[in-house]
Amino acid sequence: MPLFMVRREVFEWVQHGLKTVELRKGKAKAGEQAVFQCGRDIVRARITEKREGSLPSLLRSFPYDQIIPTARSVEEAEAYIRGLYGATDGTFAAYRFRT
Repeated sequence: MPLFMVRREVFEWVQHGLKTVELRKGKAKAGEQAVFQCGRDIVRARITEKREGSLPSLLRSFPYDQIIPTARSVEEAEAYIRGLYGATDGTFAAYRFRT
C-alpha cells in the first residue's frame, strides 16, 4: 500500500476530487490502495491504474490538470513537478486513483 506524504495544497486537491493522478519519482510501488497523508489527516484511495516512464511521456498519457489541478498547461505542470524534485529525468510512476 503506497503511502504518499503530501503538502496541504495537494491533500486538499485529493480530498475534493480535483486530483486523480499522483506522480512520483522512481518505480511504482506494489498495492491496490493509496494513502495520502498531510500531518495527521489521511485520505485513502483505490488505485485503478499504474504506469511507469519518463515524465514527458506520463504527462502526455494523463491530462495534466488531473496531476496538477492548478496548472494551465503541460509546461506549468512540469515546472511544478521540477520544483518538487529538482530534476525531471529518470523514471517516474503514475498512479490513477479514485477516492
